[in-house]
Amino acid sequence: MRNKKIIAFDFDGTVCEDEFPKIGKPKLDVIRKLKDYQDSGKASLILWTCRNGEHLDEALIWLADNFDLIPDAVNENIPSLGFKTSNKIFANVYLDDRALNVADF
Repeated sequence: MRNKKIIAFDFDGTVCEDEFPKIGKPKLDVIRKLKDYQDSGKASLILWTCRNGEHLDEALIWLADNFDLIPDAVNENIPSLGFKTSNKIFANVYLDDRALNVADF
Protein backbone atom coordinates (compact mmCIF):
# COMPACT_ATOMS: atom_id res chain seq x y z
CA MET A 1 0.00 0.00 0.00
CA ARG A 2 2.98 2.33 0.46
CA ASN A 3 3.43 3.13 -3.24
CA LYS A 4 -0.27 3.07 -3.99
CA LYS A 5 -1.94 6.47 -3.93
CA ILE A 6 -5.34 7.15 -2.41
CA ILE A 7 -7.56 9.43 -4.47
CA ALA A 8 -10.66 10.90 -2.84
CA PHE A 9 -13.06 12.27 -5.43
CA ASP A 10 -16.31 14.19 -5.28
CA PHE A 11 -19.28 13.29 -7.46
CA ASP A 12 -21.38 16.30 -8.50
CA GLY A 13 -19.32 18.75 -10.50
CA THR A 14 -16.28 16.46 -10.50
CA VAL A 15 -17.16 13.24 -12.36
CA CYS A 16 -20.39 14.67 -13.76
CA GLU A 17 -21.91 18.08 -14.34
CA ASP A 18 -23.57 19.42 -11.19
CA GLU A 19 -27.32 18.95 -11.62
CA PHE A 20 -28.10 17.63 -8.15
CA PRO A 21 -30.37 15.85 -7.32
CA LYS A 22 -30.20 14.54 -10.90
CA ILE A 23 -26.99 13.10 -12.29
CA GLY A 24 -25.48 15.42 -14.86
CA LYS A 25 -23.54 14.71 -18.03
CA PRO A 26 -20.44 12.58 -17.33
CA LYS A 27 -16.98 14.13 -17.35
CA LEU A 28 -15.44 11.28 -19.32
CA ASP A 29 -11.81 12.43 -19.08
CA VAL A 30 -11.98 12.44 -15.28
CA ILE A 31 -13.79 9.09 -15.12
CA ARG A 32 -11.32 7.45 -17.51
CA LYS A 33 -8.34 8.75 -15.53
CA LEU A 34 -9.77 7.48 -12.23
CA LYS A 35 -10.53 4.10 -13.83
CA ASP A 36 -7.01 3.90 -15.30
CA TYR A 37 -5.41 4.61 -11.91
CA GLN A 38 -7.57 2.01 -10.20
CA ASP A 39 -7.20 -0.67 -12.89
CA SER A 40 -3.42 -0.25 -13.06
CA GLY A 41 -3.13 -0.67 -9.29
CA LYS A 42 -1.63 2.80 -8.91
CA ALA A 43 -4.46 4.09 -6.73
CA SER A 44 -7.33 3.19 -4.47
CA LEU A 45 -10.41 5.35 -4.89
CA ILE A 46 -12.70 6.91 -2.30
CA LEU A 47 -15.98 8.44 -3.41
CA TRP A 48 -16.18 11.45 -1.09
CA THR A 49 -19.53 13.11 -1.55
CA CYS A 50 -22.35 14.89 0.28
CA ARG A 51 -24.83 12.60 -1.46
CA ASN A 52 -26.57 10.19 0.86
CA GLY A 53 -29.48 7.76 0.88
CA GLU A 54 -31.08 7.10 -2.49
CA HIS A 55 -29.03 9.85 -4.16
CA LEU A 56 -25.81 8.13 -3.10
CA ASP A 57 -27.14 4.76 -4.25
CA GLU A 58 -28.01 6.27 -7.64
CA ALA A 59 -24.49 7.69 -7.99
CA LEU A 60 -22.84 4.35 -7.15
CA ILE A 61 -25.09 2.47 -9.58
CA TRP A 62 -24.41 5.07 -12.30
CA LEU A 63 -20.64 4.74 -11.88
CA ALA A 64 -20.75 0.92 -11.85
CA ASP A 65 -23.27 0.38 -14.66
CA ASN A 66 -21.96 3.01 -17.07
CA PHE A 67 -18.23 2.97 -16.41
CA ASP A 68 -17.47 -0.18 -14.39
CA LEU A 69 -16.05 2.15 -11.74
CA ILE A 70 -16.52 0.85 -8.21
CA PRO A 71 -14.86 2.91 -5.48
CA ASP A 72 -12.78 1.08 -2.89
CA ALA A 73 -14.55 3.08 -0.17
CA VAL A 74 -17.42 5.53 0.10
CA ASN A 75 -17.25 8.48 2.50
CA GLU A 76 -14.77 6.64 4.70
CA ASN A 77 -11.12 5.70 4.73
CA ILE A 78 -9.77 2.75 2.79
CA PRO A 79 -10.22 -0.22 5.18
CA SER A 80 -6.63 -1.41 4.72
CA LEU A 81 -5.20 2.02 5.63
CA GLY A 82 -3.92 0.61 8.90
CA PHE A 83 -4.70 3.58 11.11
CA LYS A 84 -7.71 5.62 12.11
CA THR A 85 -8.03 9.29 11.39
CA SER A 86 -10.59 11.79 12.57
CA ASN A 87 -13.67 12.44 10.45
CA LYS A 88 -11.41 13.72 7.68
CA ILE A 89 -10.81 11.22 4.91
CA PHE A 90 -7.10 10.46 4.38
CA ALA A 91 -5.99 10.69 0.75
CA ASN A 92 -2.94 11.68 -1.23
CA VAL A 93 -5.09 13.57 -3.74
CA TYR A 94 -8.51 15.21 -3.35
CA LEU A 95 -10.49 15.88 -6.54
CA ASP A 96 -13.31 18.37 -6.09
CA ASP A 97 -14.74 21.03 -8.38
CA ARG A 98 -14.86 23.47 -5.46
CA ALA A 99 -11.31 22.91 -4.25
CA LEU A 100 -8.66 25.57 -3.93
CA ASN A 101 -5.00 24.73 -3.65
CA VAL A 102 -3.55 26.33 -0.53
CA ALA A 103 -0.69 27.69 -2.65
CA ASP A 104 -3.26 29.68 -4.64
CA PHE A 105 -5.05 31.04 -1.56
